[in-house]
Amino acid sequence: MIGTVLVARPDNAGGVLLAGPAVRAVAAGAREVVLLAGPHGRAAAELLPGVSRVVEWRTPWIDPSPPPMTGPHALRLLRTVQEVAPELALILTSFHQSPLPLALLLRLAGTPKTAAICADYPGSLLDVCHVVDEEPDVPEAERMLGLARAAGFELPPGDAGALAVRRPLPEVGHLTGPPGYVVVHPGVSVPVRAWPAESWTRAVHDLVRAGWRVVVTGGPGERALTARVAGARRSGLSGRPAVPDGWTGRAPLLDGPAQETRLPRGAVQEACSTPGPETETGDGPVWESVTDLGGRTTFAELAAVLAGASVVVAANTGPAHLAAAVGTPVVSLFAPVVPAARWAPYGVPSVVLGDQNAACRGSRARLCPIAGHPCLSSVPSADVVEAVNRLAFAKEAVR
Repeated sequence: MIGTVLVARPDNAGGVLLAGPAVRAVAAGAREVVLLAGPHGRAAAELLPGVSRVVEWRTPWIDPSPPPMTGPHALRLLRTVQEVAPELALILTSFHQSPLPLALLLRLAGTPKTAAICADYPGSLLDVCHVVDEEPDVPEAERMLGLARAAGFELPPGDAGALAVRRPLPEVGHLTGPPGYVVVHPGVSVPVRAWPAESWTRAVHDLVRAGWRVVVTGGPGERALTARVAGARRSGLSGRPAVPDGWTGRAPLLDGPAQETRLPRGAVQEACSTPGPETETGDGPVWESVTDLGGRTTFAELAAVLAGASVVVAANTGPAHLAAAVGTPVVSLFAPVVPAARWAPYGVPSVVLGDQNAACRGSRARLCPIAGHPCLSSVPSADVVEAVNRLAFAKEAVR
């Protein structure tokens, strides 16, 4: 067994979560795994099983708000790596990222052995240069696990390679109410991935009318967005949901014709008009049909909120991968600027919505290059409700 292995995945939370299977494979054959993360991925790194500790460095050629690449900034990484003193470093990248700048810095820090996926000539920078045919769109999690295997690491027996987080997760029932709700996460880290805010608001309205209790989530910088989206129930879009106790709905299963069935654990019995997640009545707490948790959770608490959901609705962003890591189905509003085959929620039932053949396909744009953002703006909220119902039935079926 090797000693300390440094695993680098210095980008956002989604990329870190997708690295989980590769990290667990390394952990099965190493005494210690240290994960090098960026500031936007650190919280996700700290939730990965198999990680002993996390070190942070903002990578100038990957970070969305890159710092200048200066000598002092490079020296901070060199000192960090020298303190870790890894016997081996695995540089995990996406298909469009080069591992060579980091490989050079790791060599300068004295790392004796490095491994990465690389199509370019690496010279003496890499000891394991794993060449991958990038023509087929291989899921990112499998691509990174392939590098771990090329470096001599395999998943332990019984580990099927799904995404995962450390357990137990925090208790969040006081925030969400009982399990069985739908999570709507409208925020994104890249503007081109965004579904229009008015579409999110309409989807929340339609989900409530369909009988679902909705929890809206978001980070501290997304409070205005989540308040707008969650405010559908108090903005005059609708009144009290016309969903009596015992309501029976019709929705298609994943295969076969529509069937009659009671909505699983998501039906709303009563909607409160007061602010806050719950109010006391003579019969105990009654939960609102929409709860706004924007800026109110840590990353670990967000994982717990997603774990209690029947379905999560999100764009191509970190919480979609976090939902997959806790085993919750995902409705993915997916802009095709990167391939869904690589980046769609991995290992859980999912429905991808959005025109995957739009003109922006494969452009890796951060701002939509097409007027009107048609790949996502064309998606009606009715499609979201239908997909939520389909996936909720699928989740109930495996319980």
